[in-house]
Amino acid sequence: MENLAKLNFVDTHTHLYMDEYASDRADCVKRAVEQGVSKMVLPNVDISTIDAMWKCCDEFPKNCFPSIGIHPSDITENYQADLKIIEKELQTRSYISVGEIGIDLYHDKTFFKEQEQAFIKQLEFAKAYQKPVVVHTRSAFEECMPILKKFQDGNLRAIFHCFSGSVEMAKRIIGEGFYLGIGGVVTFKNSNLPETLKHVNLNNLVLETDAPFLAPHPYRGNRNDSSYIPLIAEKIASIYEIGLDEVANITTQNAKDIFKFYS
Repeated sequence: MENLAKLNFVDTHTHLYMDEYASDRADCVKRAVEQGVSKMVLPNVDISTIDAMWKCCDEFPKNCFPSIGIHPSDITENYQADLKIIEKELQTRSYISVGEIGIDLYHDKTFFKEQEQAFIKQLEFAKAYQKPVVVHTRSAFEECMPILKKFQDGNLRAIFHCFSGSVEMAKRIIGEGFYLGIGGVVTFKNSNLPETLKHVNLNNLVLETDAPFLAPHPYRGNRNDSSYIPLIAEKIASIYEIGLDEVANITTQNAKDIFKFYS
């Protein structure tokens, strides 16, 4: 492997504030930076995690950046009250993006209408505050895309988090000017994602871990963390038959274009 300290990666999706890192959070950040992962975006999942997310970002201000939103699986009949809190956060504190937001119909469709309305409202927030969005969609691609298309006026920046879909899905996302978030799934032996990516330009990808979930091979099933980003990048380099430095340069530039956290 190349000298990772000389490379510059961005983990566009990690939940480093979660309890899984309570005993060694600082060590996780240190390991990530040593592996060339200098920036980590921390998407919120619900109202209860806002304080923990900010504590993490305040502790590591050069490395961790907050994103605010309500995960679709956490949407209930009380979503409107939660959205008022999200909007207040956007009004009073500095966030790098709105997310993760979207629609998830994989386990439960009970609150589909509420998920849809919450998604629309949070996209309105993103437009109003000129923020990119981190989109979570599971078993709901056809429900999410028409909504996003309505909001795409040429200025909406979006990442489809944890993308593992088909070539056709990828092309529809890219056709709207959005990006694919590629994580540990690309390294799984039974994944179809490597074949899909052969039909996608690297300029449309960003790297992510979704830590603590979905650790890449050979750590699958264990706790994930941002220091594993180079393993994902190595797999992508092998798919495109290019150097690891090129993957780092292009995906980091994409993250810069989306999040605007570099001068």
